[in-house]
Amino acid sequence: MFNISDCRVIDLPKHLDPRGNLSFFEDSNQIPFQIKRNYLIYDVPGGETRGGHAFFKQMEFIVALSGSFDVVVKDATGDMKRIQLNRSYFGIYIPNLIWRHMENFSTNAVCLVSSSTLFDPADYIRDFDVLASNKPTEQ
Repeated sequence: MFNISDCRVIDLPKHLDPRGNLSFFEDSNQIPFQIKRNYLIYDVPGGETRGGHAFFKQMEFIVALSGSFDVVVKDATGDMKRIQLNRSYFGIYIPNLIWRHMENFSTNAVCLVSSSTLFDPADYIRDFDVLASNKPTEQ
């Protein structure tokens, strides 16, 4: 079982150039998993929250491509940590079995999530009590 200390901010390479800066990440070089899927979250109305779940298997790397938002992570013991993402040259790695949600989206914020798995509705843990009890439901 992972805990919030396993969630960590990862600084990405930053190449400065007068024409515009460049940052990147690659499987296993910057993040600790092979990327199977990427998706974007954007146009989030003021006051809305995204996420509110954990995964049995999926790991994620989350970056703010534009604007800012907070990522709140919580482990099965209830320990919690808040990380503000507001630059495109760092992101947060979240292992499986960690509850997460995102909030406080700025106007025009764009969130990129890179995932270790393809979409699988059966991988979601949508009830924190299931995570906290460490007794996964039948899949």
